Amino acid sequence: MTALHTDWRAVPQAARGVILALGNFDGVHRGHAHLLRALHAARPDRALGVLTFEPHPRELFRPDDAPFRLTLSGERRDALHALGVAHVFEIPFDRAFSELPAERFVADVLAGGIGAVHLACGADFAYGHRRGGDVRTLATQAEALGIGLTVVPALADAGGPFSSTRIRRALLDGYPERATEELGRPWAVRGAVCHGDKRGRLLGFPTANIRLGRHLEPARGVYAVTVRLPDGALRSGVANIGRRPTVADTLESRLEVNLFDFDGDLYGQELSVSLHTLLRAERKFDGLDALKAQIALDAAWARDYLRDR
Repeated sequence: MTALHTDWRAVPQAARGVILALGNFDGVHRGHAHLLRALHAARPDRALGVLTFEPHPRELFRPDDAPFRLTLSGERRDALHALGVAHVFEIPFDRAFSELPAERFVADVLAGGIGAVHLACGADFAYGHRRGGDVRTLATQAEALGIGLTVVPALADAGGPFSSTRIRRALLDGYPERATEELGRPWAVRGAVCHGDKRGRLLGFPTANIRLGRHLEPARGVYAVTVRLPDGALRSGVANIGRRPTVADTLESRLEVNLFDFDGDLYGQELSVSLHTLLRAERKFDGLDALKAQIALDAAWARDYLRDR
């Protein structure tokens, strides 16, 4: 399993001397995979590491923004593990760290704290207080410290560079298939199952309820999904993301997923729910009977879609 390090001042000796990719890595998409491949090719003799931040800097500087994260810490770490990353250095990003001058970030964190021997980043990488450092200053500082640097051109297709922003737009527009293409895997929400109002059970479709929290809220509606259980088993299902206008119409959106052919207690357990396709938009029905009939249709559509994959 990929090792997680959250204190750059106390990195174990076994984790020092890595090659290190720099960035937020929100989503861990195909562009990030391209960056990691280029870094590995530059120094294949060293363990592959990633330096990222938690929370995302935007969450610190723009706290009133709507949640926008594609991946939180656990999902991001698993995605990086799948790409061969041995060490994730997840730097706590607070006000004090944001004021660290660019030259100290390189000297104290990258060189002194982590002991990186080679770095990789995109051409637009910026760092340090008020983004005072860029790839030119990074190259100068790294060379002075005996650290190699590879600046990797962005991976692009006909639509432009792969980016977290592009993936967010695809999800907001209701196209998880596009997100899958750009991530290299389906987009997933990971979270603990919480207690709901038990209305799904009364309708004959019990659901596991997960708060979106800091995750991006994609287009509201009903999705065909697969669910990874805590033991690693995969289950097919159908999920609603939204405010449940027929029964509640609350201000908080949540994810409610019905796992097909499953009967078990999932409260408090962490699930990863992958979105495959949007079956229909969220809408209000004329009573519970109409809602129940539509849920049955949704489940049938989801089963058919997932069976054909």
